Amino acid sequence: PLEQQNDRNARIQVHISHHQAKTLKLESLAKGDRVLVRLEHQGRGDYTARPIKKLPRAVTKLVGVIEESGEALVLRPTDRKNRDEYILDSKGQTITAVKGDIVTAEVLTQSRFGKKLVRLTDNLGPLNAPRAVSLIAIAQHSIPWVFPDGVVAASEKLEGADLKGRTDLRKLPLITIDGADARDFDDAVHAEADSNPSNKGGWNLTVAIADVSYYVKSNSIIDREAIKRGNSVYFPDRVVPMLPEALSNELCSLKPNVDRACMVAHMTIDKHGELKHFKFTRALMRSVARTTYEQVQEAMDGNPNELTKPILDSVIKPLYGAYTVLLEARKKRGTLELNIAERQIKVSEDGKISSIGNRARLESHKLIEEFMVLANVAAARALQDGNMGALYRVHDLPSVEKIANLRDFLKGFGISPLPFAATPI
Repeated sequence: PLEQQNDRNARIQVHISHHQAKTLKLESLAKGDRVLVRLEHQGRGDYTARPIKKLPRAVTKLVGVIEESGEALVLRPTDRKNRDEYILDSKGQTITAVKGDIVTAEVLTQSRFGKKLVRLTDNLGPLNAPRAVSLIAIAQHSIPWVFPDGVVAASEKLEGADLKGRTDLRKLPLITIDGADARDFDDAVHAEADSNPSNKGGWNLTVAIADVSYYVKSNSIIDREAIKRGNSVYFPDRVVPMLPEALSNELCSLKPNVDRACMVAHMTIDKHGELKHFKFTRALMRSVARTTYEQVQEAMDGNPNELTKPILDSVIKPLYGAYTVLLEARKKRGTLELNIAERQIKVSEDGKISSIGNRARLESHKLIEEFMVLANVAAARALQDGNMGALYRVHDLPSVEKIANLRDFLKGFGISPLPFAATPI
């Protein structure tokens, strides 16, 4: 039994067997949950309630807009599924709000009849503010966007790493390539032709990522807060980071001309793009440039700027040399290429959306993608070689029925696909 209630007429007790819980997917049922039940009379005013299904929990917290109803102010939820109006509690109210403000509130009463009473917990600003949409989404989905003081204090006490236990890569001209609107730089890359005579046409590739684990120790106050958040959340006008700014925008951001702790994948490929050797190290690096996809592509297209011109021959062209080899290997594998346009929302300085369009997909984007895929392949092999447990994403072969349907579909376009006995399409 989860809970026993006593009243003047009956005592209702819920019994759930293991079989019922599994069948009705009620394993997560807990005290306070609402359940649709069938009552069975047991005699002498006693009933047993057999669960049929779990119902949504009653709303206890919500986000809404302050509106006028007659001479009073009411709260109308931003959730379109909730069409109720809520009366503002006048007792002990410390948050002030006026018509048109976006607020968060907690429900004080859950009466079935009449308007429910709420107490305001925060005022997020006016509804017509340019950045109101993201604030509503943050509040609606309970995204924690303010770090506790203890987490902020702990992150601000951290200091940069030294060379102890690390390889010194500060003289290696690593660069970061990100979007123009990127606020933190997680990875850096470098490539050079392999000088080993036995690997003519091959390349040595280096992919470095910020060594977050050096700063965020397991079960630390920062780690526990990161677990609550799970990931960073990106909006057109803001980012709600998983880690405090002292880490996400500073110590764990591979900014140019500063020492940064990193994890590094050292990889060697042959002229056919096959991964021949790899190893992983912890290192200390110093990026020589923070570049954008557009800047790097323009440099390769013959239009370098002040930033990319000094590193065009020594850094950028070797990156494209290694990328070209990887791209040819990708084509030989018959990898599916999905050139799906990514939407880009541009926000003006006053916070208003100025345009919505397709983000350009450049060779520089694909270059970084190929390097990252290769680094992940190396990481997977390292885990396998070390007999360490890991999760792998596996795409199974399509069924015969799906292949048959595809062949019939392609025939309508005059395309004759390979027979069933060949390699899956």
